[in-house]
Amino acid sequence: MLGYICKYAPVEIFESMGTEMKRIEPDVTNFNQAEIRMHPNICSFAKGVLEEVMGGEYEGIILTTCCDSIRRLYDVLKEEFPDKFIYMLDTPRIIKDAGIRLYDQRIRDMIREYEEFSGKIFSGKEFCAYLKTKQEEQQLSVKSGALNIGIIGARANDSIKKILGQRSANVAFDLTCTGLGRKIIVEEENVLEGYARGLLSQFPCMRMEQASNRDELIRRFAGSVDGVIYHTVQFCDNYAYEYAWLKSWLDRPMLLLETDYTRQSEGQVRTRIEAFLESLSPEKPGREKKRREDGTMYVMGIDSGSTSTNAVIMDQDRKIRAFSVVRTGAKSGVSAEKALSDVLEKAGLKQEDISWIVSTGYGRVSITFADENVTEISCHGKGAHYFNPDVRTILDIGGQDSKAIHLNENGEVTDFVMNDKCAAGTGRFLEMIARTLEVSLDELGAIALTSKEKIEITSMCSVFAESEVISLIANNKEKADIADGVCHAISNKAFGLMRRVGMEPGFMMTGGVAKNPGVVRAVEEKIGGKLYICEEPEIVGAAGAALYALEKQGL
Repeated sequence: MLGYICKYAPVEIFESMGTEMKRIEPDVTNFNQAEIRMHPNICSFAKGVLEEVMGGEYEGIILTTCCDSIRRLYDVLKEEFPDKFIYMLDTPRIIKDAGIRLYDQRIRDMIREYEEFSGKIFSGKEFCAYLKTKQEEQQLSVKSGALNIGIIGARANDSIKKILGQRSANVAFDLTCTGLGRKIIVEEENVLEGYARGLLSQFPCMRMEQASNRDELIRRFAGSVDGVIYHTVQFCDNYAYEYAWLKSWLDRPMLLLETDYTRQSEGQVRTRIEAFLESLSPEKPGREKKRREDGTMYVMGIDSGSTSTNAVIMDQDRKIRAFSVVRTGAKSGVSAEKALSDVLEKAGLKQEDISWIVSTGYGRVSITFADENVTEISCHGKGAHYFNPDVRTILDIGGQDSKAIHLNENGEVTDFVMNDKCAAGTGRFLEMIARTLEVSLDELGAIALTSKEKIEITSMCSVFAESEVISLIANNKEKADIADGVCHAISNKAFGLMRRVGMEPGFMMTGGVAKNPGVVRAVEEKIGGKLYICEEPEIVGAAGAALYALEKQGL
């Protein structure tokens, strides 16, 4: 079995010779081997491929010259597996006749080397017959009655399409490096040249010359869908410029999605995609109203976060009857049960009195008593609009992630960005700094307000920032000044997120960190405006979930 990673790889040639071909789709839990053998900033896809090849039963792999990371991958694989068929096929950047002839010759050279390696013989006649059985290139596939989503950018893994399918969204096209469908040209007199022409005539990747009409094709395809997911790979900068260009003119909602090709990122990817789909179809179908004998109706929203689990009970008049905030323990399901019990007791109700329960947050799928789940992006948007209809830009800093969300005048999410790849600038970050300063988390924000000297914390990495704080302590810097520096470092991070969704006035801060006066002051200084903060900023997401539950009841 040979592996391959690129749509320009001549897969059909090897298949016609009886060789099994497998497109490598990394699905790994770590980059242990890659971290030893490759630079830390090599793109995560290349690292994933290395892990896959080292753990799989491959006799070799066909690579193409798409970027420096793949060239480095080739060097590592050649060194690690000298007895396997590790081949780098230099793909021309031009698609005119000169490029076709060049690719034809390079493919022939590759065939000769594989014949020598495997003992198999290539037959032009058998290859031609095999090509006639293959499918032509993909076309735009728009389905009525469904959300039609297009995927553009760098190679998109199968999990993205799986999540879309689970949400009944149709993938109208996949114009990434690994997009489905290949252009097969059969010319019996010169079969290899025709085949090379077909490969180079596929939807062009970013490395191809501008004359390949990539821009024109994107315009044609993207204008026919409800939304576009633009996918990039961690540490790959090739596609960042195109995303910015697309966003400047495309009149379709876009989601910038970065993945690192590890299984652990599945939850983050799911949250982003589901929130994006929810923003495209905000209306929820109603259901039969379930009221108590006295005519009242109660619904519940529960937000399962990394630090706290928050529950809100709301009545049919959209009034909050009770709320609960409990610390999230080792199991999100157990914490949810505690929040449920607590909020029911405060409201004087039983669980059977609740008509509908909506869960949200990262632990939403673990809450077994919920009737449905909605992403925290949508719930924070709806909750923020409930507390203050004038809010347009939300900053939510929780225990382990930060989000910036933009709303329209109807409270609908129009754009969002998330920082959940590390704990930089989150509640966990503040907890670590507070321990280092030997103060409580509540004290940290308060003492920051008494600062007299401006100190800049240069690193946002929790580990590096802790080391920086220890150095400042060693230099006899005051705790208040260090705390203030930390708060301003968080505000800089938050400002970057808010700028990406648009700094439209009507600012609100939610999440547990909104209770930290030092961070609030620093953010307000950075944005040059006031932040609206409700009485209990940790329940905004749960309130939004309760509002979704009311809508489910047709209210």
